[in-house]
Amino acid sequence: MSEQVIRNTQVMNRSKTRNLVQVAMLGAVAGVLMNFEFPLPFLAPPFYQMDFSEIPVLVGAFAMGPVAGVVIELIKILLHFVLHGSTTAGVGELANFIFGCAFVIPAGLIYRYHHKKTRVHALVGMAVGTVLTTVLACLINTFVLLPVYGKAFGMPVSAFVEMAQSVHASVDNLLAFAVMILVPFNLFKYVIVSLIVFFIYKRVRVILRGD
Repeated sequence: MSEQVIRNTQVMNRSKTRNLVQVAMLGAVAGVLMNFEFPLPFLAPPFYQMDFSEIPVLVGAFAMGPVAGVVIELIKILLHFVLHGSTTAGVGELANFIFGCAFVIPAGLIYRYHHKKTRVHALVGMAVGTVLTTVLACLINTFVLLPVYGKAFGMPVSAFVEMAQSVHASVDNLLAFAVMILVPFNLFKYVIVSLIVFFIYKRVRVILRGD
């Protein structure tokens, strides 16, 4: 085996080790940030909580690719579940994982694998992820998660509609719930996360990649 091959192998092994460490680190940071949830009463009922745990997940997806982003997302959810359990019979954690992946996968794909990585590509990726996540949140919440959550806790779906009326009095069915609650809440959440990552990523990348 030539010296060049040996050096290349050593470089690849160091890169893999560094990526594993960074994925674990970002997953831990995301798990911590997930604890700091807070409601947005001007947008949604209190059972929808805002947090900034997707920031390190998106940073990881940009720096190491969408697969790394998914693993960071999974570490975040598992860490939070192990340390705090679940108050939603696992429904909230499942939703968080699905929507987090829907956000970071397209963003990571568009940015990471484009020939020229620019801020425009980052913005496009985050915009696509935001729109996709918002659409999925409407569909999955309306037809799957809210009914499952209601069944698990013995609540009729109409109870969620009634809670939403404290935010928008005109919400009187699940379709109105999706349009008037889920759309603005998710757009607000992921736009804010995107803006934060947009302004911090280049500085964080220097630390992660050693540039």
